[in-house]
Amino acid sequence: MMKKLSLLFIVFVSTLSFAQTEDALVFLESKDPAVVSAALAAPITILTQAAINRKNAQSIAIDERDVPLNEIQKAAIEASAGINVLAKSKWLNAVYVRGTENNINNLLNLSFVTDIEFADKSLNRPTGGKQFTKDKFEIENQTESRPVYNYGSAANQTEMLNVDYLHENDYTGEDILVAFMDNGYPGVLSNPAYATLRNEGRLLGYYDFVDRIENPNGTGSHGAGTFSDAAGFLNGQFVGTAPGASYYLYITEDGNSESPAEEAYWVEALERSDSLGVYVTNTSLGYQAFDNPSFDHDYPDLDGLTTIAARGSNIGFDKGMINVTSAGNEGNGFGKVGTPADAAGSFTIGAVDEDENYVSFSSRGPNAAGVIKPDVMAKGLDAAIVNQNGNVRTASGTSFSSPITAGAVASLWSAVPNLKNDVVMQAIRESADRFNNPTNQYGYGVPNFGDALNALLLLGTEQQMLDTNFALYPNPVSTQINISFPKSAENAEFALYNVLGERVLTARISSLKNNVDVSALSSGMYIASITSNNKTTSYKIIKE
Repeated sequence: MMKKLSLLFIVFVSTLSFAQTEDALVFLESKDPAVVSAALAAPITILTQAAINRKNAQSIAIDERDVPLNEIQKAAIEASAGINVLAKSKWLNAVYVRGTENNINNLLNLSFVTDIEFADKSLNRPTGGKQFTKDKFEIENQTESRPVYNYGSAANQTEMLNVDYLHENDYTGEDILVAFMDNGYPGVLSNPAYATLRNEGRLLGYYDFVDRIENPNGTGSHGAGTFSDAAGFLNGQFVGTAPGASYYLYITEDGNSESPAEEAYWVEALERSDSLGVYVTNTSLGYQAFDNPSFDHDYPDLDGLTTIAARGSNIGFDKGMINVTSAGNEGNGFGKVGTPADAAGSFTIGAVDEDENYVSFSSRGPNAAGVIKPDVMAKGLDAAIVNQNGNVRTASGTSFSSPITAGAVASLWSAVPNLKNDVVMQAIRESADRFNNPTNQYGYGVPNFGDALNALLLLGTEQQMLDTNFALYPNPVSTQINISFPKSAENAEFALYNVLGERVLTARISSLKNNVDVSALSSGMYIASITSNNKTTSYKIIKE
């Protein structure tokens, strides 16, 4: 009897302790202006050259969000009674902590703490919650046991998106940095599917944000499968969608628990990815229900702006990355996409079968703000993967739709690396088979990366011409000609000639005063001449 009472007492104390433990984001005061100014004046002190180059290529500003948060303030929070700091975010200028409600609230006594946002939303505002959390990898873990030894199993998922067209044109992700966020990548240092990657020095690094160690193993093998769909290569058996890209592997998923802390780990990994110059990230993870139901995200929270992960994804997109994200496997449960799939800054991928039919487990859109989600679809039922032992298998889940697409994005972007992320994403959407009639199940549909490539190459050529040549518009013109200046010119001489070769108009133009009034001229054809930097270019103009 005494043993039973002791057991009951232990269970009671454990439950009470759990009920008193809370998670929260703790926001810090604005970063020191002097520190910010010094960092922005020498960005190489806070970012790698690859990151600076990627931002410059896309004309993305380096700003205060790129500056690390105040480590002295973080240390003071860590030293506070009953507080455990789990993660930090320079973008949100916040740390993610765990402790009792009172201990967390006591952090407001620190002069530099400006606000606290509890994961238990009832401590911030009224909300509901579910009563349990299920295994998010339930579908993915139902891997078939039969081996597949030929490339044909990877062919369907590759050819469905016309990624083979990219590869045929030698666009395989070369010089594009990709980061994966998952629960672990056991075997990656010995798996024959990554031998070429390792031998060529394209496995750039790995880090476990949960345990704070440099180790790729983590707490599960889910990442080993997802990673293969982009990076794997077994000659004659399997080819990922970006076999020429370079990769970082990050562990942000804690296999021992489910809490919003994992969202904070994920944002921290996203920040590191940005600072290293990563173009594409893959996240085969999603969050909605947690071990503590008070932390659950209800549908109104999934508006693409509210959760920690959504806020991080939006900033990551603003910084120039494409964050490819699984829609989730809640099609037969919660129904809607989780987070960060709900964010506008996430490129969200749903699942179809080999015949491009919607698979019922694939989470549906839109997000709570009405934004179309998923963005596009890829194979997620019986997708080919390479497991941690180097064997080709099939597995199901939107977890595999995402990296198939992420690799395709990397291969595509390697063709036009100077085009901005929003332009690349929109080209992929517009290539999809339901772009003109998106649905909650399919989003914009199954994309055609061959079509997207051709559209972006044309756009890139046009952009290059605009960067190096003058452009006149509109043409035909009725009242005013506008002149777009190339990067190399600030001033020019403009002249207009009639068909007899007589000069009828001259003007001094500049990049700031770049229009000419032609309303007084008669209708007909004219020749415009622009002279700048000792070079003259002529254009045919039709006056209406």
